[in-house]
Amino acid sequence: MFGRHFHHHPEGRQGGHHSRHPFGFHGHEGHHRRGGRMGRFFDHGDLRLVVLKLIADKPSHGYELIKAVETAAGGAYTPSPGVIYPTLTLLEELGYVTAADAGGGKKLYTITDEGQAFLEANNQPVHGLFTRMAEAAAQSAAFSPQIMRARENLKTALRLKLTAGALTPEQVTAIAKAMDDAAAVIEGI
Repeated sequence: MFGRHFHHHPEGRQGGHHSRHPFGFHGHEGHHRRGGRMGRFFDHGDLRLVVLKLIADKPSHGYELIKAVETAAGGAYTPSPGVIYPTLTLLEELGYVTAADAGGGKKLYTITDEGQAFLEANNQPVHGLFTRMAEAAAQSAAFSPQIMRARENLKTALRLKLTAGALTPEQVTAIAKAMDDAAAVIEGI
């Protein structure tokens, strides 16, 4: 609808083709760790279940929940305040959580009996969501900030050296050897 192209997922699900992310997360709800916006990480209603489960495990403030989701996803997804707080408001309106003033403008969210019953009725989807988030976390580990920073440093150093002027044959040989040596070390890890 409205320019979305649907495609079939190997898992049997369908989703929008705005962008792809490992394990079928799509759309436009949060920030991707590697910079910029990414596709929707959760399907409609999934974040609500994740947040409710996190609150059931430990009553929390909004910011703590943002960090808890980010941690559960291994940094592959961080919900924005513009996503998390409306989700908390909805959960409160549904009677699934209560919000108590915790001072400093913070609210402490706690699950209600109705919220616990809803969570138990959705145990299988909740388990599936946390499994998918763990898989996304494992996938995103390949893109750790340290590795991304080091890769960018190497690219920048190489670009600066190559655009600074003509290289001598010795410099070309030394650069190629350094890159080959680095590749061999990485392959050996």
